[in-house]
Amino acid sequence: MTQEAPKPEPLEATPLSLYLRRREFLALGAGSVVTAAALAGTLKAADAMPPLLPNVAKGPFGTDEKQTPYEAVTTYNNYYEFGTDKADPAKNAGGFRSRPWTVSFEGEIEHPQKVGIDELLSWFPLEERVYRMRCVEAWSMVIPWVGFPLADLVKRLGPTPKAKYVAFTSVLDPSQMPGQRRDVLDWPYVEGLRLDEATHPLAILAVGLYGRALPNQNGAPLRLVVPWKYGFKGIKGITKLRFLEKQPPTTWNLMAANEYGFYANVNPAVDHPRWSQARERRIGEFLKRATLPFNGYADQVARLYAGMDLSRQF
Repeated sequence: MTQEAPKPEPLEATPLSLYLRRREFLALGAGSVVTAAALAGTLKAADAMPPLLPNVAKGPFGTDEKQTPYEAVTTYNNYYEFGTDKADPAKNAGGFRSRPWTVSFEGEIEHPQKVGIDELLSWFPLEERVYRMRCVEAWSMVIPWVGFPLADLVKRLGPTPKAKYVAFTSVLDPSQMPGQRRDVLDWPYVEGLRLDEATHPLAILAVGLYGRALPNQNGAPLRLVVPWKYGFKGIKGITKLRFLEKQPPTTWNLMAANEYGFYANVNPAVDHPRWSQARERRIGEFLKRATLPFNGYADQVARLYAGMDLSRQF
């Protein structure tokens, strides 16, 4: 298994605009036989692997640790909207349509608005950051994300003095997401950060991984990445950001407050009620390793929680 996804020559790469509109071409049906035949190979390749993202710069944060293979990152993950088994998202998300897509910005901000995802992406240059990612079930990965700092978006929106938190809402579309047809969770999925967490330089909104557009099963077209927190904080398929004065509800905290706290900081000293968090298994490795406080980012983020009781405010 290769470490990195194969990179085609520029002429072989499916244009990003064509890839994102592939479902429209499929919907043409037999009414355009020549067009459908000409595009068949391109559409098949586009479904197999998203296109490379242009003009991605190296970001200011990263790690020299071995990266988790692309195949593992895109076939083993949690996304309950597509099923509860870790293989379900890759199996069930292929037909998901991430265009057209609108993101709403609401609440305690100077510039509330709704924008299309492509306009949003035109606001900020994209960068790649290689982050350690830790799931609450004691497995971990190292992923090269592509995105932009959440802080840059927050600054552009202009929070008012009342804004203390950012609440995130994911897409609600049971017609495309079979998991939402079951009462596994209270849909849509919601998450939140304190404003100082949201504006920390490590927090990003991701639109890709391994230099390619974000696959459906990994949260296309827009997801949150907060590398010092457990993976369930990384809400996928974001449709709304709302700036609030009070702490917002979050999905897993509502479902089981004794197991999933609002903060969800990686903390080896605080066990999940049903398993230890002291050790983790990196995907692709046999032996477990010690879990690092704040997932190894303590030097950067521990100050955010000075004076807090992290065994209670977990």
